[in-house]
Amino acid sequence: MAKLTKTSVFKTQTPKAETSMDKTTRIARKMVEEEADQRQAKNDRLRTARLEREAKTPAKPLR
Repeated sequence: MAKLTKTSVFKTQTPKAETSMDKTTRIARKMVEEEADQRQAKNDRLRTARLEREAKTPAKPLR
């Protein structure tokens, strides 16, 4: 086992540099999340409009 010293135990970890693949993945995930948020907002807006339209139209009488 390695000998533990004050400098080896409390050594700060330097963050590794982001690779180009990591950068591409991060950007692609961000784009997909933004598109999903936009799609959800559009669906919510359309659903609200449909429910309001249905509430304003009278129900058709049954024969």
